[in-house]
Amino acid sequence: QVQLVESGGGLVQPGGSLRLSCAASGIIFNRYGMDWYRQLPGKPRELVAGIASGAYTNYADSVKDRFTISRDNAKNTVYLQMNNLKPEDTAVYYCHAGGFSGGSYRDYWGQGTQVTVSS
Repeated sequence: QVQLVESGGGLVQPGGSLRLSCAASGIIFNRYGMDWYRQLPGKPRELVAGIASGAYTNYADSVKDRFTISRDNAKNTVYLQMNNLKPEDTAVYYCHAGGFSGGSYRDYWGQGTQVTVSS
């Protein structure tokens, strides 16, 4: 059974930092691309950052130079370091894994973790 378990969300003041973690189990982690998405109520999920199995990274323009995605294949974990947080970063953040297994593309989602940026 595949599980993606996020942690590290919370309340932070503008300009502060948080680090989100997503621990994966039930997949061959180093074969999957990993992403962080976020979602506001009533809005579609948007891609925040992604890291491929080969460690290539990409970011939404709104978070470039503030957020850093990384992965530790030995720990089956992906991280999102968020610095200089702004109120507009407030959202539920979701971990996503996507890759090929048994010849088919498969993807999985975590349960989400709330990030609130407010003074």
